[in-house]
Amino acid sequence: MDLSNKIALVTGGASGIGRTISLELAKRGATVVVNYNRSRDAADSLIKEIEAMHGQALAIQADVSKYEDAGRLIETIISQYGTLNIVVNNAGITDDALILRMSEEQFSRVIDTNLKGVWNVSKHSAKVLLKSGYGRLINISSISGVLGNAGQSNYSAAKAGVIGMTKALAREFAGRNVTVNAIAPGFIETEMTKKLPEDAVKAWANQIPLKRFGQPEDVAYAVVFLASEQASYITGHTLEVDGGLVM
Repeated sequence: MDLSNKIALVTGGASGIGRTISLELAKRGATVVVNYNRSRDAADSLIKEIEAMHGQALAIQADVSKYEDAGRLIETIISQYGTLNIVVNNAGITDDALILRMSEEQFSRVIDTNLKGVWNVSKHSAKVLLKSGYGRLINISSISGVLGNAGQSNYSAAKAGVIGMTKALAREFAGRNVTVNAIAPGFIETEMTKKLPEDAVKAWANQIPLKRFGQPEDVAYAVVFLASEQASYITGHTLEVDGGLVM
């Protein structure tokens, strides 16, 4: 799956799953724009790693939850490269609590980043994607948006909204041959899941048909496929990368 001569943006691309997605796109030949909000050191380190393997990358700071910041992000990419082919809306946060304890601020912060942030970036990049001649919009949702998850009414609502937005945009963009898909990761081994108690990890793993957590590469490989020419007839789809958990 060759992505040479393609310009790709990964929001929240400096750390976690986003970092692995950025690396995998670069390995396939794409020029990768790594968006970050606060993780400047991680972004700079990633750029050096991509350049060390003879790839091309650029780090741009922007808070995608803010409409103007998302606009500046896309404008900077266009001024630097002239076009944009692949957008991976990966940026996301969690702020968990049962609804009896969750504050309005907790709810709004997660919705603003995980849902409105996807809309902000999609809105500002829509015109260039439609004109690019090769457009792929890939939104990172979650199985929490499919199943729901106690203590995550904000996160589950945002990620379910991402799936609905994906379907709407797939219909809007199809006439210009731009595909729009979502990926819903299950339990993936990241710094976040490493903080879970061992008994909780075992309990969740027992519910997964494959009996294990996934790796960030599992999500990145799915992104690369949906970004490729081989996925040109897939749009409006949510690909669950979850070891069969929501089967």
